[in-house]
Amino acid sequence: MKKFFAIFLLLCGTAQAESFADGQPEAGKKLFDKYQCNRCHSGKMGGDGNAIFTRPDRKVKDPQQLAAQILVCARNARANLSTQEKLDLAAYLNKNFYKFK
Repeated sequence: MKKFFAIFLLLCGTAQAESFADGQPEAGKKLFDKYQCNRCHSGKMGGDGNAIFTRPDRKVKDPQQLAAQILVCARNARANLSTQEKLDLAAYLNKNFYKFK
């Protein structure tokens, strides 16, 4: 697991032109829906699960923090994601919410 985490963070950190450029946002959206991510987020945010990404005091402030948070959420959802799936999720979240360059 630590090896995959290191590879994932390395891939995230090396995408200079665009964060998570090797990820497929459309595939990430499918994973987001499959694992019902907003179900957990809605409970934490009092209804609007997407608010977790856009709130002023959000925890994720850079691509590396997003990569780390995806690992936490995947563990909580008991989702055994491949490195590519993690990149896909990151690409989806970045494209639609975070907009990291």
